[in-house]
Amino acid sequence: MTQTRKPNYAIPLACIGFMFFAVGFALGLNGYLIPLLKSSLNVSGGASYLILFVTFSSFLIFGYPAGSIIKKIGYKKTMALSFLIFTAAFLLFVWPAKIANANMEGDVVAQSVRIKCLVLFLIASFISGLGNTVLQAAINPYITILGPLETGAKRISIMGICNKLAYPIATLFLAWLIGKSIGNAQVGDIIKPFYVIAAIFFVLGILVLFAPLEEIKAKGEEEGHEEDCPYAAGKTSIWQFHHLVYGCLTLFLYVGVETLALQTPVDLASTLNLPNPELYPWLPSIGMVIGYLCGILLIPKKLSQESALKICAWIAVVGTLCSLFVPARLSVWFLFTMALACSLMWPAIWPLAMADLGKFTKKGAGLLVVTIFGGAVIPFLFGLLKDFLQNSAGLEPAQAIQYAYLIALPCFLVIMWYAYRGYKIRK
Repeated sequence: MTQTRKPNYAIPLACIGFMFFAVGFALGLNGYLIPLLKSSLNVSGGASYLILFVTFSSFLIFGYPAGSIIKKIGYKKTMALSFLIFTAAFLLFVWPAKIANANMEGDVVAQSVRIKCLVLFLIASFISGLGNTVLQAAINPYITILGPLETGAKRISIMGICNKLAYPIATLFLAWLIGKSIGNAQVGDIIKPFYVIAAIFFVLGILVLFAPLEEIKAKGEEEGHEEDCPYAAGKTSIWQFHHLVYGCLTLFLYVGVETLALQTPVDLASTLNLPNPELYPWLPSIGMVIGYLCGILLIPKKLSQESALKICAWIAVVGTLCSLFVPARLSVWFLFTMALACSLMWPAIWPLAMADLGKFTKKGAGLLVVTIFGGAVIPFLFGLLKDFLQNSAGLEPAQAIQYAYLIALPCFLVIMWYAYRGYKIRK
């Protein structure tokens, strides 16, 4: 590739890895907040999953415009801006927590206060999602074009380890700051922890401004070098890249099922009455890390990005089917299988969808970031399906949440199609 960068990737990789960790940490906080709001504000499962819905809704609204921000102020300033947004969001979480704490009688909050607090929590989650949108719009294309495209999955796998380890660390860090298990915590307990988290993200945003990150461009993106990417040179619209469009659909479904695996362990373990449910986020995270390590070791020398995606799709389909037929208390262990299968999907889908975009690279990246909205839709539908199976179909809570994971099966089948056919359309 023709890129304005130095050949040594070590320092930029370290900086971007730290930001991938920040993305995972911010999203991982939801894994604690969902069961906390459900128990202390006495809301339904579907309502509690609105936290994820509004967090990821920001990707739908601001994902594509984020590409324009990068084009105007550059990658590094965009990254720093995202940390400022995160800081504001974490401070906003304190507001409804204080209201709930001040209006609590015993362990009960009045319904009118619960509704007000839930709305304010949703607003704070949306702002947090905005910070995540802006940051992911910058770091994902940056790591993709930092080196050769065929090794993109390898670099993204390294970033994935940083990202996915942050999910359980966020839950444990919040539990440690609160000093209580999830079953004993109240909404007011998060006030001081979120002040601490906001301060940390503010400092990190300042540090990002001084990070040694160069402004880089993809092949054919630099003005005057459009012919370096013949496939994109004759295109006039981002919608003419069909492999990208199908990649967006695939990534939408993938983010949804990955979010299920990473954000529901505490809820699932709590429903199954397993001890220490706050520890279960480690299950999918370990699965993701094992998969990422395989990607780092095998891609591209032993395994192509396309082959990795095929293998992961098969693991996902078989694992999901198996999880439906085991005793409910054992189903939590299949979150490990689901996460293992998801591990190399993002690292493979993203570079395959970004291939040969040339001058449309930033717009393509913005469009792909929009698809992270899948993390809002699929978990929300999961929550509704769980409520339906329990309240209308009459299943026990443990069976209802176990069978609700069936929603992942059609998603994995579409991903399998993209692995075998969808990405090849440009060829």
